[in-house]
Amino acid sequence: MASENPFNTILKTLEKPGGGGEFGKYYSLPSLNDPRIDRLPYSIRILLESAIRNCDEFQVKSKDVEKIIDWENTSPKLVEIPFKPARVLLQDFTGVPAVVDLACMRDAMNSLGGDPNKINPLVPVDLVIDHSVQVDVARSDNAVQANMELEFQRNRERFSFLKWGSNAFHNMLVVPPGSGIVHQVNLEYLGRVVFNTSGILHPDSVVGTDSHTTMIDGLGVAGWGVGGIEAEAAMLGQVRA
Repeated sequence: MASENPFNTILKTLEKPGGGGEFGKYYSLPSLNDPRIDRLPYSIRILLESAIRNCDEFQVKSKDVEKIIDWENTSPKLVEIPFKPARVLLQDFTGVPAVVDLACMRDAMNSLGGDPNKINPLVPVDLVIDHSVQVDVARSDNAVQANMELEFQRNRERFSFLKWGSNAFHNMLVVPPGSGIVHQVNLEYLGRVVFNTSGILHPDSVVGTDSHTTMIDGLGVAGWGVGGIEAEAAMLGQVRA
């Protein structure tokens, strides 16, 4: 069973300048007073903050936090640690099956007499439609418009389904075709850098189903490329090891 976060004692408040209230609270790593933290690489500190923030002694345990703090000794042993990313990034080839699975879960919930509206991603999900785009027209002034029209003709049913999903599910954003390739959209528009989740400030982190997801690291956002099943598990609140 989940319990209260044992690290709530290191929650600090980030005040606004001039005494105008607060931006939110955050888990302060220096407040642990552990000299090992100063030697951790930045990316490992992101993992540490996530483990501390999500520690419930069920999915994430205090001993997992200790494994990360002791990274210099545990990293050669390839120990498993839990990780909950702040968000999930999908391209359309893997995103469509994920939305289909969520829709099927809602059907199952409804058949069992439950509330289907309770089925939603537990973390923000950004789905960028880019992998299905084809180029049929080139070397003309209207090439972009002509290709977009063909794209919507070919994929009308699929795009209608994704539009339904973006309206039906909470925590889901669908970026339409023609906006750019997924890792570029992630860098320029989707990267938050800092999240404010119910008043708790924490670093942005992402797992994505595009091979170039790691480009977001250039903004100081920890990002990993994963498969569709792993991304869907993260959407549903499962820890990544």
